Amino acid sequence: MKQANIAVLVSGGGTNLQAILDAQEQGILRSGRVALVVSDRAGAYALERARKAGVPGVEINKKACGGQAAFEAKLEAALKEAGTDLIILAGFLSILSGDFTRRHDHRILNIHPSLIPSFCGAGYYGLKVHEAALARGVKVTGATVHYVNEVPDGGDIIAQKAVDILPGDTAEILQRRVMEQAEWILLPRAAEEVSAKIVGSWNTQASQEEKSMDIYAIRTPAELLSGNPYPGRGIVLGKTPDGKKAVAAYFIMGRSDNSRNRIFTEKNGEVFTEPFDASKVKDPSLIIYAALRQYENNLIVTNGDQTDTVYEGLQAGKSFSQALASRCFEPDGPNFTPRISGMITFGEGDFCYQMSILKSADAEGSACNRYTFEYAPRAGVGHFLHTYETDGNPIPTFQGEPERMAMENDIDVFTDALWKNLDPANKISLYVRYVDVETGAAENRLVNKNA
Repeated sequence: MKQANIAVLVSGGGTNLQAILDAQEQGILRSGRVALVVSDRAGAYALERARKAGVPGVEINKKACGGQAAFEAKLEAALKEAGTDLIILAGFLSILSGDFTRRHDHRILNIHPSLIPSFCGAGYYGLKVHEAALARGVKVTGATVHYVNEVPDGGDIIAQKAVDILPGDTAEILQRRVMEQAEWILLPRAAEEVSAKIVGSWNTQASQEEKSMDIYAIRTPAELLSGNPYPGRGIVLGKTPDGKKAVAAYFIMGRSDNSRNRIFTEKNGEVFTEPFDASKVKDPSLIIYAALRQYENNLIVTNGDQTDTVYEGLQAGKSFSQALASRCFEPDGPNFTPRISGMITFGEGDFCYQMSILKSADAEGSACNRYTFEYAPRAGVGHFLHTYETDGNPIPTFQGEPERMAMENDIDVFTDALWKNLDPANKISLYVRYVDVETGAAENRLVNKNA
């Protein structure tokens, strides 16, 4: 698996650096790796931490360099040599220029020991932040991870965590509690989140290049899913290599607590998304629906309540695409999640299948573009359609024709290949059905992360 190269910039003891190194060892940070540690202070213990972890370390002192421009030029050279993809400021006291931060836009993270916008900006660092919080008499403080721009502590916020201020706290006691309860937890998680986005962007670019080079390539689930933090919801339809069975699979993923609070259930041969904990449901409109239903010789699977739209359309004598003509992408701007749908139609001893994606024509959601794909089944070949290319903000919509995926004769092998290659933090549920084209006998597998 490709990993983003991380450079950690420090000035002192490097406790936050150690938290990142520990997270890397524990597998919390898996999409990135610390490739370089830079200190702007002589004798910083952080360099010793780097040495013990087997990570290259270098000291670059601004005063010794003779000024900001020379300092940043030497820093850039070190970052380039290490192949740096992401920079993390972990107690780094040197100010970086606007030119430097713009060259690394959304590729520099900083951890600040307060809940921004409180007690932040010029002059707020180290113990000064905690002294200010105690002097103001606030009851809650915390830490913030944010992107770095030309404004001190002014970049986009990635994550925050609150920490209580207790009676008798001194600045030193509070500093330690904020580090233990917030900084050492937040920073590694943010490093993983941003690294995963970087790796995902590589995978997306590589996928597009591969598509343009070989539109007939057939790839395994691992090749299509591994390393992609967020393909969203996905449908796979196809035929086993022995030609005996039709394959239908559907998975869901989620980033919010509302989306992750789901399971698949099967009732009378139909599959539904349901809340795992009904008391935590905030908005059921886009997350609770029938995902798979059968009407006569048609097996329908979709990522929303358009399953019912297709079912009712078939009852009324409409075709698959005609039934979906009344629907559009989901109204969840700015993402405007596409509606993806698939249908297998069984005939005498064989089948055909169709797939559809309804997606926004632009970033404003002003119009809906509709694409329908019809496939003659080929032994060992399936087609994979998903809602998003990868993670992002807003999340980039799937592009192009459904991707070709290699099928398996064994339903357990195929189910395992899909499930284990979905991002472990974001995957929620998976359903797989194999249907014997001669007898119509069905075999199913259902996997829920929420047990």
